Amino acid sequence: MNALILIVEDEQDILELMEYHLSKEGFETIGFLNTKHVLAALEEEHIDLILMDRNLPGAEGSEFVESLRKRGIHTPVIFVSAKHKDEEIEQGFERGGDDYITKPFSMKELILRVKAVLRRTKKLSAAGDVTYRDISLNLGARSAFIEGKPVELTKLEFDLLHALIVNENVVLDRDYLLENVWGSDEVYQDRTVNVAINRLKEKIDPDKNKDYIKTVRGVGYTLC
Repeated sequence: MNALILIVEDEQDILELMEYHLSKEGFETIGFLNTKHVLAALEEEHIDLILMDRNLPGAEGSEFVESLRKRGIHTPVIFVSAKHKDEEIEQGFERGGDDYITKPFSMKELILRVKAVLRRTKKLSAAGDVTYRDISLNLGARSAFIEGKPVELTKLEFDLLHALIVNENVVLDRDYLLENVWGSDEVYQDRTVNVAINRLKEKIDPDKNKDYIKTVRGVGYTLC
């Protein structure tokens, strides 16, 4: 069955262009000009991925995604937005985004990122657990625990932490992470990795006293 992608984009011509190019790649799409009926669609359909604008009538896209996460809806989200400052991109990840594309963008980039996120989110479907110190990841349920207490991670953060744990004694450079966690290194930048690592650190070590992840300057990241 082809992946079903829900698109929220308030500019009709951009929405139709995205739907056209995604359909050419074999994806099915549902398009909305605002968030009014998105929740109902998520409850009625099996949506594999959401492409979400941020400047929308009636609701700011990242705030809407944050409300979905609070409802327990963890459908992967790629923000597609003209908000391009580092702090705005970080805010998008913080509110539940799995990836972020800034406008203007190429349709090739959009397709590559869609495929990468879909690969990543389907990759860890087998049941099982991996552990490191007091961290435990349940791969089947895609849930994370620290000292037995659940920690809310986005799919990107979960996959990033999993990659670090299964390569515990290895320094993973940014190119490796882009290829094996994001799924491609063609359309990403180093800051994409930096932002994701920093958000992950904040979630698993909010008091900054456990130092799970070490930055090896000029190389990449590893577990301490």
